[in-house]
Amino acid sequence: MRIVTPVTRLLGVDLPIVQAGMSWASSAAALPLAVSRAGGLGVVAAGPMRLPDLVSVLDEVRHGTDRPFAVNLPLYRPGVDEVIDLLVARRPPVLIASQGGPRRYLARFQDVGTVCLHVVAGVEHALKAAESGVDGLVVVGGEAGGHPPPSQVSTLVLLRAVAAAVDLPLVASGGFADGRGLAAALALGAGAAQFGTRFLLSEEANVHPAYQDAVLRAGVADTRLVGHGLGPVRTVANEFAERMRELEGSGADLETRRAEFAKSTLRMAAHDGDVAHGKVEAGQSAGLVDRILPAAEIVRRIADEYAEVVARLPHPEPPPA
Repeated sequence: MRIVTPVTRLLGVDLPIVQAGMSWASSAAALPLAVSRAGGLGVVAAGPMRLPDLVSVLDEVRHGTDRPFAVNLPLYRPGVDEVIDLLVARRPPVLIASQGGPRRYLARFQDVGTVCLHVVAGVEHALKAAESGVDGLVVVGGEAGGHPPPSQVSTLVLLRAVAAAVDLPLVASGGFADGRGLAAALALGAGAAQFGTRFLLSEEANVHPAYQDAVLRAGVADTRLVGHGLGPVRTVANEFAERMRELEGSGADLETRRAEFAKSTLRMAAHDGDVAHGKVEAGQSAGLVDRILPAAEIVRRIADEYAEVVARLPHPEPPPA
């Protein structure tokens, strides 16, 4: 199956299905390889990776498929300039950058033929990124796991606002887990949807089984946005999240909250399996997922359901003669 949109044409993929770059979960080759082979865009998460490990994973992905793939790079990570140098030399087909301004990296990657998407969480940032010359945008709404916009504007609203403000291919992110979500994203003006939590619950995700189990058991109302004023994260409710909510609700000062926030990391949950005290980052769409599946099967199901949903949509009837 092929679904042609401005994003699939830009990226050279068959399906408008983007696997989110998730630290630990896709900081290995298996998940991005499976998604790209299935016709979507697999994304290597470079955020927590040491340079030798990143080189090894990039080599494995390149040798494992001739389909496009992407690297996600959070620009705040330590040693980011060295990572940029490495990636420019490696020329990934697509770069998805976040948490910083695009002027820092854009010209170097575009000069070597890499398509550059920039992650934004508001209209103002979307306009600035568009003016800088990025090739497309990933628009993240409040439903997303990890680092959604502090404003908490939903993807339903934010995507439409960005689509009205800029003329670029858009990838919608936040709240998408199935073909119905993909149909909604395309109807709202995106050319693809990004799926994070759905692929977190795949067989290839490089995370501790306890992390997957915690996300699998979560309902749509079982995540919490914590760390306001500190770069908030959306995490499954646990002891860490409840402690942060207590501090925020009691009016604790910023430094007290910062110290508590820093005690917990994503690594604790994703790598070590400490789902009580770690940051169990996941989106509200966790409540829409009820099983762990192979990543290629997830891609197929999303595409098939999209086709079924679109075929069932009511069509306008001509006015009576």
